[in-house]
Amino acid sequence: MALPIKGRLAALLLAAGMLCAGTGYATADSAKSSQSQGDRTVALLKKLITFDTSNAPGDTRALAEYLKSQFAPLGAEVDIFVAPNGKAAHFVARLRGDGSKKPVLLAAHADVVPVEREKWTIEPFAGIEKDGFIYGRGAMDFKGGLAVFASAVMRLAEERTPLARDVIFLSEADEEQGQYSTVWLAKNHWDKIDAEFALNEGGYVLQRPDGSVRQINVTTAEKLSVTFALKATGHSGHSSRPFPPGEMANDRLIAALAKLAAHDPMIKLVPASEAYFKALLPISSEQTASDIRQLLAARDQGELDMAGKKLVADNPKDSLLLHALVRDTMVITMIEAGIKPNVIPGDAKAIVNTRLLPGTTTDQMIAEIKRVIGDPDIEVSIVTPLSQQQARDNYLMRTKIPASPVNTALYDALDRNAKRIWKDAILVPTMFEAGTDATAWRERNVPVYGIYPYPLDDDILSRMHGNDERIGVEAIRQGSEWIYNTLLDVAKK
Repeated sequence: MALPIKGRLAALLLAAGMLCAGTGYATADSAKSSQSQGDRTVALLKKLITFDTSNAPGDTRALAEYLKSQFAPLGAEVDIFVAPNGKAAHFVARLRGDGSKKPVLLAAHADVVPVEREKWTIEPFAGIEKDGFIYGRGAMDFKGGLAVFASAVMRLAEERTPLARDVIFLSEADEEQGQYSTVWLAKNHWDKIDAEFALNEGGYVLQRPDGSVRQINVTTAEKLSVTFALKATGHSGHSSRPFPPGEMANDRLIAALAKLAAHDPMIKLVPASEAYFKALLPISSEQTASDIRQLLAARDQGELDMAGKKLVADNPKDSLLLHALVRDTMVITMIEAGIKPNVIPGDAKAIVNTRLLPGTTTDQMIAEIKRVIGDPDIEVSIVTPLSQQQARDNYLMRTKIPASPVNTALYDALDRNAKRIWKDAILVPTMFEAGTDATAWRERNVPVYGIYPYPLDDDILSRMHGNDERIGVEAIRQGSEWIYNTLLDVAKK
């Protein structure tokens, strides 16, 4: 005898192994419970953490195959695109709508940064739940988002929701390394990820000490991550007979880096950060609002510097974020020199990672670095697999990308449904101080809205890319409901 639709779906899910250990999507009845949906998202996150997708090498193939086993039984069209390195696997699932509207895309990266195991108190790839938190590499950045986005799309499929537009879920590869990221995917498979608008990683749902949420940052633009190499050359020889100061590569590089470490680029206001500060005015303290108004009213560089520094000083809790939003930043991240303790090296190299505000070019940053270090013989170049000219042209195009508009159905749905969960929440469009894989869409004029889709406090943020990374169980539950409702709002018929 043929099973009814609900029975067939349950049997299908059981056959796919999605009813065991609370890791999947059981029945339409249970789907009505936001608590149980949130719990299943928590279980999915714990499972995703167990795949070691550390980049390098960034092998996401096993995780992509697991997602295929979850989406395919629900009727989703699935594809896995493996990059030429044989490791970076992009997973794409599509739910078909009636085509009356263009697709909506939810994208999240599956690769994570490496761990220093000796500094973790738990196994970083076990997905351990303890004291109300899920621990593991990627719990917050960004397998938590991967689980939330995947759960929302699977819930639509499970409930057989009639759709006015296709819903596309993308598990991205190589976001933490770059060569085979979404830029590669878009170049080779754009038809699979083209959409009217998209959600991706980005802004923070800021949780206050009492657990409430008032401010939700949604990134509509982001700084450009560009890495430079500084190379000094000098005499090499035996360490027992050193050359005069300034004639050895290490001496010259150390002197240059000391100047660079003490340098703070000048304060700038760009449209994306200006929009952020204006949106902050209604929810800021009297002192902060006064500082913001002075910043926005600055008539020259002197007034801009004074107002920007005062804003940062008056907000010590948010000083790092504010500092990054009003200037280009540069950080010395790697130093390489020497082959043996008793050999004076002929070359010394340092890696400097910069985050450029929209409008700042790589040529301008190279000129600033050279001006600061004051050594014309130190070579400054862009770290890139492309030629230097190709890299400059590519970055020049990206730094001209405008911020995504906030007058879209997706942004409105984010705003409307956030208030269903956090009644006092205000969405604030902002610029992301870091970088994401959103460029592939923004450079094709597709609006992208960046979110970490769960409440975050200072402790959670301090662990990102650090040790004992974690995310709250309740935060995942709340985020799961927010994104599902947003997706339902924007995609249903």
